[in-house]
Amino acid sequence: MSEFLNRTEAGKALGAALALKGYKDPVILALPRGGVPVAIEVVRALRAPIDLVMVRKIGMPGQPELAVAAIVNGDHPQLAINEDVAEHAGLSHDAIWRMAQTRLTEIRRRRELYVQGRGSIPVEGRTAIVVDDGIATGATVRASLKAVRLRKPAKLVLAVPVAASDTLEELSTEVDEIVCLLKPHSLMAVGAHYADFDQTSDEDVVRLLEEADHLTQ
Repeated sequence: MSEFLNRTEAGKALGAALALKGYKDPVILALPRGGVPVAIEVVRALRAPIDLVMVRKIGMPGQPELAVAAIVNGDHPQLAINEDVAEHAGLSHDAIWRMAQTRLTEIRRRRELYVQGRGSIPVEGRTAIVVDDGIATGATVRASLKAVRLRKPAKLVLAVPVAASDTLEELSTEVDEIVCLLKPHSLMAVGAHYADFDQTSDEDVVRLLEEADHLTQ
């Protein structure tokens, strides 16, 4: 039996847990696309502004679903490499950086589509809460956390409905606090913990960000 009906239900539960924390001056940073429906419920709970962390997985050649690394854009793009996977694939760091360039182009295109002219929300000195719908290997989230840390938040929080316990332990050095509702010992697929895990569309992301604007006005 799945623990969450869908991302909206998971987001409501996560928002309720975060609301108890009393964070000072929070800003929500969602990982598109699946993290946005979760994050909008956190926005409702905290009445905090939302921005996006644009991250792209870099799949292993021939096995695109297996993440060899992840890249986050910004003034200083951050690359998080799964060293074990890279070594197994025989990929050097230089080779992975070259693979990342096409992802950076796609990141720029998607951010322009999603935010539609909105500027980035300042993070420095605030409580930055990074939200996704779940974490399996942690490559995309690790890259995202490194990028957000460079923006100098007063506190960096990782908030997800579900993540493997060993992955959370590995990520604990990247953040000041982790809020996770379900921590299975192993997690092969995030979607296994949702009854409805349909793909979030670009149109959904745009609509939810517009909704968030109204919630925080």
